[in-house]
Amino acid sequence: MIFVDTSGWFAGIVPSDQDHEAARNWFRQNREILFTTDYVIDETLTLFKARGENTRALQIAERFFNKELAEIHFLSEDEILQTLKIFRQFSDKDWSFTDCSSKFICEKFGIKYALSFDKHFRQFGTVIAVP
Repeated sequence: MIFVDTSGWFAGIVPSDQDHEAARNWFRQNREILFTTDYVIDETLTLFKARGENTRALQIAERFFNKELAEIHFLSEDEILQTLKIFRQFSDKDWSFTDCSSKFICEKFGIKYALSFDKHFRQFGTVIAVP
């Protein structure tokens, strides 16, 4: 199972993204199950809208929630509280709350690889960012 972060989704879909080619090639070659969270989906759809990609935001939302793109994990209240602990513990980092939730979920489920172009994933020390 491979975790897919916001930067991976965005790069894979938007041709003008600087990492588009690398992401598209990775998606084409990958044979593992893709895994993401409701927090990453929220962040991804928000990024699409913020970058003027409203049509793509709606299209990808449909595909996410029709379970076409990945297995989606919805964070529980306890997982959110565990995420808050990480958010506090690493307050010296500029990790978003969503980044902290991704770190927690990857560790909880033993996920070792994440499609991410976000430098924060490389800082976690517990996940190997691909490609």
